[in-house]
Amino acid sequence: MQLLNIDHIPGKEIEALGIVKGTVVQSKNLGKDFMAGMKTLVGGEIVGYTQMLTEARQIATKRMVDEAEALGADAIVNIRYGSSSVMQGAAEVIVYGTAVKFK
Repeated sequence: MQLLNIDHIPGKEIEALGIVKGTVVQSKNLGKDFMAGMKTLVGGEIVGYTQMLTEARQIATKRMVDEAEALGADAIVNIRYGSSSVMQGAAEVIVYGTAVKFK
């Protein structure tokens, strides 16, 4: 499955099958939350949160790909990611794009 954030595939003629998406709500670990609080005192990357959001993006992407495969897609174009805070200590990550089939 090709994943692209452009709206076409150079050299390929495509047929749009529809919008596909994947989403996940991920919560923080209490231990990571405490360490993140400590990190804000000295500055720098909060590695635990970076890992949490990376994992959330991977889960959401897999869900989107699964949805596209169910439609018989060969690729997903115009992929976009978004995130938002759902509640204190939890974030939603969403990914969406257009599933396409090669002609």
